[in-house]
Amino acid sequence: MSNSGFRRVAPAIGLFFLSPFISEYLLGDFPLTKIGYLLILAPLYGGGALLIREVVRRSRKGWPTILVLAFAYAVLEEAFTTQTLFNPNYLKLNLHLLQPAYIPSLGIGGWWTIFVLTLHTVWSISTSIALVEACVPERSTTPWLQWPGLTLDSILFVLAAIASTRFQMKNDPFRATEMQFVVSGIIVAAAAIVAFLLPARPAGTESALAPSPLLPGAIALIASSIFLITPPAWAWGAVAIYIALDLIVIAIVTAMSRRSGWGGSHRLALAAGAALAYGWHAFIQKPVDGSTGPTVWASHAVCLLIALAVIFFAARRQSRSGAWPAQ
Repeated sequence: MSNSGFRRVAPAIGLFFLSPFISEYLLGDFPLTKIGYLLILAPLYGGGALLIREVVRRSRKGWPTILVLAFAYAVLEEAFTTQTLFNPNYLKLNLHLLQPAYIPSLGIGGWWTIFVLTLHTVWSISTSIALVEACVPERSTTPWLQWPGLTLDSILFVLAAIASTRFQMKNDPFRATEMQFVVSGIIVAAAAIVAFLLPARPAGTESALAPSPLLPGAIALIASSIFLITPPAWAWGAVAIYIALDLIVIAIVTAMSRRSGWGGSHRLALAAGAALAYGWHAFIQKPVDGSTGPTVWASHAVCLLIALAVIFFAARRQSRSGAWPAQ
């Protein structure tokens, strides 16, 4: 591959690996001693994020469409490939995910459903896309892959979803009910349809000036931190907090994004705030493999430094492109 060819696909490669890095390593689920898992996780996480991003940019849609498709991805993964939305003892890990705010008629936990779907929608997909797009401001709304590359990514994503499903079924006898699968499928299909019916509303349509990017960044950091530290033991109280946070952030960002001057630097700030919340929270997160000790803390520190490096690089690119406001 020539240098020009690599530069063209570099953002796509970056997103392919950044998504699983944020989803599992920056969050603190896995320490960097398990970095080999990245190659296994990338086709599912990164493949899904890249597929969503490329389809949206090719169709000339915007961030509302990305967010709704990210939600569809979240339901697809957690309802079908892992079934954690319905499994009371996922992989026999005794995590008790469904107990807080359990809804017997649906066979789901209110806390876990909102929690895990938000993790994928906000962090696994949307934050990852926003960070990489901020690194290439001149190409943030154009496709990064040609049709052969998009086809390959789609195949890798489908194969990864199938492999994840087979792994879960092989290692766990649990099966969701037929109705749970049907309803989940309807939700995924409906979300995909709604996503492409949403208009690509241009930012900055109001005369009022958008605030400094530091404000949406701070809001994202604070809201994300509250979300992550809310105890599941609060059950329906936690659910209420999650819903309130979602509605408040959506309302604030929607209002700010309509102001003149809103752009890539503001989207970067939102993604940076969310990523940094993951980064600090990892230090109080117990890895899923049970790892403990100084090595784990060192891993969290390195992951946070990597995230900061990506954010700093993206901020410099935004500044050089003139997208970072002077105020």
